[in-house]
Amino acid sequence: MEIEKTVVVPAPASRVWELLLDPQVMGGCVPGMQSIQVISDVEYIAEIKVKVSFISAKFKLKTTIVEQRAPHYLRTEGTGEDTSVASSLKQTSEIFLTELPDGQTELRILVKVDVLGRLGTFGLSAMKTKADRMWDEFTEKLVARITATGDVAASGVKVTAAPAKPPVAAKPLMPTPAPMPVDRPSVAAPTALSMAPPVVVQQGVPVSTETWWSRWFGRSPKRESTDICIEIHRGDTVVKVLWPVAGASHCSQWLRDYLVRPE
Repeated sequence: MEIEKTVVVPAPASRVWELLLDPQVMGGCVPGMQSIQVISDVEYIAEIKVKVSFISAKFKLKTTIVEQRAPHYLRTEGTGEDTSVASSLKQTSEIFLTELPDGQTELRILVKVDVLGRLGTFGLSAMKTKADRMWDEFTEKLVARITATGDVAASGVKVTAAPAKPPVAAKPLMPTPAPMPVDRPSVAAPTALSMAPPVVVQQGVPVSTETWWSRWFGRSPKRESTDICIEIHRGDTVVKVLWPVAGASHCSQWLRDYLVRPE
């Protein structure tokens, strides 16, 4: 169902815009409004009571401002349900404000509403008749609010802020354990990713019958768990590289460079 309405209000666009974003004012102007909970500057949860024919429903409607261009355009989206009458609704509203030469403002609203459940079984004519009555009441109250002088009586609608979430306690940072010393020859750290690290070469070691994976990445019983061990077999020569895990990225780069290097 689509509803489009237009009204001219005796105030500049900036003033009308200010009132449209005031939950207290909207709570008093929207027919059937029971309460409004302010979640944030763009999120609200409103309880609104409507009656169509012989069915009364009380919807808990969550509304979000999804786009705004002050003081001329506002778009909102909302969903709500009332389980007591097995009904739900989804709505999208667009409000257009056009300031007129005489200082007044044309307010045009375009609403798209989908109503499901028991309320949705009523004909389109009945739903639009109800919408027309709600619009007339809304504009009457809005104009009265704009033209009122002095203090305006309270609307009787309860407007509250959402309860603040308790702060989340920060988890203590665990100290980083120091690397275990490794019993191996003293070597210098590589100065570039492409620089190969110092290696330990053992002569006369026969080629192992282990699998290809274990020869390249197998664990040595004498090394610490914090090392990366790589063995390269070239004939009777075995090249063994021990690299700290902390330098795994450098090790990976060196290994790629080594493998693609021409013989």
